[in-house]
Amino acid sequence: MKGIYLDHAATTPVDKEVFERIRPYYTELFGNADSPHAFGRRAMAAVDEARDTLASLLHAKNNEVYFTSGGTESDNWAILGGARAKRREGKTHVVISSIEHHASLFAAKTLENEGFSVSYLPVNKGGSVEVNALEEAITENTGLVALMWTNNETGVLQPIERACELAHEKGALFFTDAVQAAPYLPIDVEKLGVDMLSVSGHKFHGLKGSGALFIKNGVKIEKLVGGGEQERGLRGGTVNVASVVALAAAYEKTRKEQAETNKKLKNLSELFLQEISTLEDVTRNGESENALPSILNLRFGGVENTAFLYNMDLKGVCLAAGSACASASVKPSHVLTAMGLTEREAKESVRFSFGKTNEEEEVREAALLTKETVERLRK
Repeated sequence: MKGIYLDHAATTPVDKEVFERIRPYYTELFGNADSPHAFGRRAMAAVDEARDTLASLLHAKNNEVYFTSGGTESDNWAILGGARAKRREGKTHVVISSIEHHASLFAAKTLENEGFSVSYLPVNKGGSVEVNALEEAITENTGLVALMWTNNETGVLQPIERACELAHEKGALFFTDAVQAAPYLPIDVEKLGVDMLSVSGHKFHGLKGSGALFIKNGVKIEKLVGGGEQERGLRGGTVNVASVVALAAAYEKTRKEQAETNKKLKNLSELFLQEISTLEDVTRNGESENALPSILNLRFGGVENTAFLYNMDLKGVCLAAGSACASASVKPSHVLTAMGLTEREAKESVRFSFGKTNEEEEVREAALLTKETVERLRK
């Protein structure tokens, strides 16, 4: 399919080398990894190798890595499972940022319905959680603190290391959603000190429906998916061998290419901004110096994002207003309104997210089409 794809924060194409590597697991190596015969043992060997690879890249132990169906399941499991386990200790308070992914916010609302009290941390105009707000929110009754590493709509990084320290000072668990961070930031769970951390394969050229949750040894967490004894009895369901192999292979390649990719993405983002610099009333949402190189969230004053996205799509440029999980919603972005934008300003904002498959020529073309579309819609 031809076109200019600038929505890599939503998903990425499967890496061709990764695809070829997993092809046998759909055909001749199709065994159930939990079966006791030769077919099953070969499949389990592949799963074990993938777990070892991913654990090594995360600086974790292999028995701290649990495979899931993706970021949404991992986020739900960490928040619901962690908070419910802490309830046994009498801790029924949860702290979470107001700009988390919808999966995490859904989990927080579920906990509220179960009788937990939940504090939603505000963010400043730059899109970052203030540490003093967390210090004020966390109490001796807090069992879990959840703060994403980098926001999926603005790319702004959050102070997770300090947040983790504050959580542990009060005896609370700390979870970070690293789904958007994993493709661009090296992850060392030992250095970060986190109790739980989630990643999703399709964000770094793996398969959709593949993910993992790091759970630090010693951390108690209730299971979310029952009905089987897979994943050391904590996550039921037949292991998707191909997706697990793809997850590890794609992340391994991503880490090898990370520095080079980030440099390229920074250049592409700067090129795009330079090419549209003649446009008036354009504002970048979020801190530019404390963000991923891949995401530009821009507000075009006087232009509704629905009209802009529709017209750009007709011209072959694929963009988004925000999280793909909320793309069907007509509501303004909860992230942008939390940053202080009005509903109108939020509805004038668009996310451009670049990837390693983008080239300068198509970025220039996208910038030209952006200028033409904005100017035409303003008239």
